[in-house]
Amino acid sequence: MTTAYRPGFLREFLRAPLTVAAIAPSSASLAAAVTSPIPMEGSPTVLELGPGTGSFTVAIQRRLAGRGHHLAIEINERFADALATEFPQVTVATGDARELKAIMRANGRHEADVIISGLPWAAFTPDRQDSLLDAVVDGLTTSGVFTTFAYTSTQWTPPARRLRQSLSDRFEEVLPCRTVWANLPPAFIYFCRRPRSHRPARREPVTAIPTPGFDDHYAAGVFRRFRTASRLGAVPNMRRYSRLNCEGLS
Repeated sequence: MTTAYRPGFLREFLRAPLTVAAIAPSSASLAAAVTSPIPMEGSPTVLELGPGTGSFTVAIQRRLAGRGHHLAIEINERFADALATEFPQVTVATGDARELKAIMRANGRHEADVIISGLPWAAFTPDRQDSLLDAVVDGLTTSGVFTTFAYTSTQWTPPARRLRQSLSDRFEEVLPCRTVWANLPPAFIYFCRRPRSHRPARREPVTAIPTPGFDDHYAAGVFRRFRTASRLGAVPNMRRYSRLNCEGLS
């Protein structure tokens, strides 16, 4: 679906850049890594936030293999309609992810075992980011897992730094790991476990700390690593490289 809908993805970005917030769908490599916490046995409930054109949807369905329940919440009506047509086995709801508890209840579910997010966190205001993460914690089982991703090139920006802190405020375990170079742009993944029961205090917006030469140094490093990955060959070899390159980011 993602290849066929790539022009549509760009069109929706131009129509609503703050809700789509990306010019291309996530890669299969990123989708496989983000959905890896879905158990291969049992009947889990998986909640997908911001599925877009279905990059993560395909990977979730592959891991579920007909088991469990897959509910996807998409705010873009055109994306939601296309998903419902392409994936009749998925319950697709058009709505705001902040209302996920009400949407889950309306579909006979109260909590999710795994919540997977494709939401554009960097495009959200602090209040919107907080309310979304509060909803995620409310909708997750105590043993559940929340996964989301961020772009490596923007990890030092205030919204990205605030997201990291907000995740740590709400989960006892937050592992930023697995840089996926076979994605445009390269991204890394947050694996979040053991949701905290208390509500964190609202924080002031994070102010970036300027570091002389850091931007240039970092950008050069990203370019060198991406060029090295490219020299390994075409996309299949780059996927292998991304699987081997799992690193904790601090």
